[in-house]
Amino acid sequence: MQRLRLEIKGAVQGVGFRPFVYRLALRFNLPGWVSNTSMGVVVEVEGDIDVLRRFTEAILKEKPPVSILQDIYSEYLEPAGYTNFEIRRSTGGSKEAFVLPDLATCGECTLEILAPDNRRYRYPFTNCTNCGPRYSIINSIPYDRPSTTMSGFSMCSECREEYENPLDRRFHAQPNACPECGPHLELWDSSGIVIAERDDALRRTAAEILEGRIVAVKGLGGFHLMTVANSDEAVRTLRSRKGRKMKPLAMMFPSFSAISEVCRVSAAERDILESSSSPIVLLKKLDHESEAVHISELVSPSNPEYGIMLPYTPLHILLMMEIGEPVIATSGNLSDEPICTDEREALERLSGIADLFLVHNRPIARHVDDSVVRIFNDSEMILRRARGYAPLPLSMEEEESASVLATGGYLKNTLALSIGRNVFTSQHIGDLETPQAIKAFGEVWSSIEALYNAHPDIIAFDMHPDYISSVRARESQLRGIPVQHHIAHVFSCMLDRGIVPPLLGVSWDGTGYGSDGTVWGGEFFHIADGTVKRIAHLRRFPLPGGDSAAREPRRSALGLLSKLYDDPVKYLPAGTFSIEESDIIKQMLASRLNSPLTSSAGRLFDAVASILDLYQTIEFEGQAAMALEHAIGGIETEESYSVEMIQIAGEPVIIDWAPLVKGVIMDAAEGISNGIISAKFHNTLAVGIAAVAQRVGEKKVVLSGGCFQNIYLLGRVSNMLENLGYEPVIHRSLPPNDGGIAPGQVMAALFSESKK
Repeated sequence: MQRLRLEIKGAVQGVGFRPFVYRLALRFNLPGWVSNTSMGVVVEVEGDIDVLRRFTEAILKEKPPVSILQDIYSEYLEPAGYTNFEIRRSTGGSKEAFVLPDLATCGECTLEILAPDNRRYRYPFTNCTNCGPRYSIINSIPYDRPSTTMSGFSMCSECREEYENPLDRRFHAQPNACPECGPHLELWDSSGIVIAERDDALRRTAAEILEGRIVAVKGLGGFHLMTVANSDEAVRTLRSRKGRKMKPLAMMFPSFSAISEVCRVSAAERDILESSSSPIVLLKKLDHESEAVHISELVSPSNPEYGIMLPYTPLHILLMMEIGEPVIATSGNLSDEPICTDEREALERLSGIADLFLVHNRPIARHVDDSVVRIFNDSEMILRRARGYAPLPLSMEEEESASVLATGGYLKNTLALSIGRNVFTSQHIGDLETPQAIKAFGEVWSSIEALYNAHPDIIAFDMHPDYISSVRARESQLRGIPVQHHIAHVFSCMLDRGIVPPLLGVSWDGTGYGSDGTVWGGEFFHIADGTVKRIAHLRRFPLPGGDSAAREPRRSALGLLSKLYDDPVKYLPAGTFSIEESDIIKQMLASRLNSPLTSSAGRLFDAVASILDLYQTIEFEGQAAMALEHAIGGIETEESYSVEMIQIAGEPVIIDWAPLVKGVIMDAAEGISNGIISAKFHNTLAVGIAAVAQRVGEKKVVLSGGCFQNIYLLGRVSNMLENLGYEPVIHRSLPPNDGGIAPGQVMAALFSESKK
């Protein structure tokens, strides 16, 4: 006889792990106990050593489907004389347990809410240990009901019986509730007056949406703004009120079959749509419009893709069943603000946008947006990491003694925290451009530290002196480590894919503060032997107006062309600038007034988009670059423009875009289509990356930064590198854009510390 003690770390709370162990112990006839702790789950069982080994193997093989086992520590001890197996109360201690993300409604719960003879028939807050809210309702670890926003709801006798029965799938399902004892719905008018309750509120909401009304719907991690997707008038009204003129709007479809009417969907894309994460998935539009499902052209104008999700809560499932057709389901906010989570706040902030408010009385502990995912080479690539993914950590190769808090960048902000060998990344916060976003940044900072009772040793932040995330970091009492923006991108991908040096890092995006005071964005780094060396970059050009150029591709174009021609304006489409505007900008360039130099790949994309007259000004980040990619369509060509490398002794190699830009201008003058020009442009960039890889010679080539959200570019670069014998390393679980900066800052700071 031996006593086996197992300490299990990972996502093992709120997933039915303890009742799973309980049933397993009964099966093997082993006495002992299981308990949640702040570290994870602890199990002690007594029995014959062969039986104990089979018990441990069964835990690994049969674990609950949504659980994640990171580490299992085992030891054999003297028997304690246990006579039965029990589930003990949770205990405290060091907080290292994983908090599980919010999970989409499971099949069993879906069947219950659709069954008229079930007591949860049409109940919009049905859940079990396999699904439902987690991260959006938890206040502290361990994950027990008193530590969640469900603490104010007392379970009825039937729910209590389920909750306390280890053989029930709702055993210790912390949000467990039913119509008798749980949260309920109300439909409010724009003044907050209740006009319908419970199921009547849901049915009335569906009817109002079908009439073209805009309804703010309180969901899992915040509000959606919902209206029909087939009405130009409804979509135009929503865009006008929300201040979102062109950026594509996300949609929710009632079923997968409806999605297949308007999009091409691969098996991998369907798997993600129907997964427990249930994110928004970017899908290619069909070439022809379906007769069965109509979508307004205004939903995703000038874009070959839709962003689509399936209903992922009982509330959404029931609502979409009533509506029966696709709806807009965009975040409940004004553009660039965090989503609303509280109904009273929503009445104020969404006043003038929403006609009605469908609310409920289950508080939301923290805002959690919908995640955004695309499929590349049959694998998932997360573009916005929030619901369904955050805050699950990524693991480092080794456990670190120092804890690092990272405050991220300015756009698509997230925060990250390292504890031991885990790096926890917060949900998407957004662009830190409004008081509401800055407030949310502070709340997430407090929340991530409190949730894990963390006391960081180091704070890592972007090198840019004026980013609010960096200013706040420098104001803290922690020892600070500034991290260059593009180096953070590379380290983010290294963490994402578990890659260690030596390697070549390619970091391309729109903008980032460089260590030489210029604006970087087309960078190559060699990471080896404990050092990070910038070994190449795109040729620099001036950005007249500085930050204004990010919103006006024509400024990037004029700055770029000024390095090639005495009269750059004549190489731009007629009417791009008025005479007065061009004179002012020429003076700025001549005097170098507010015209910082940049090596940005993103601004190079903008410049070429302007030269081809795709966009001269834009509404949202990346709009011009997306148009340039979309212009390719289905064109297939291996053609490219010339690539020239400039080598100055002791300096990074310069990839000169001059031959490329002159080739673009020549082709455009000869009437070559924008699609072919764009394909040649992208191919040229891929050739340039491959040429640098050949110079450096490292097998692993990390591709990070917002430019590598471009599927055409990513595909070309990956294929070219593979054909040359290199290993392209691309993002999967962390966004390649600035949403991945914070965990990259953590890794870069720890890399810096390791050299001391």
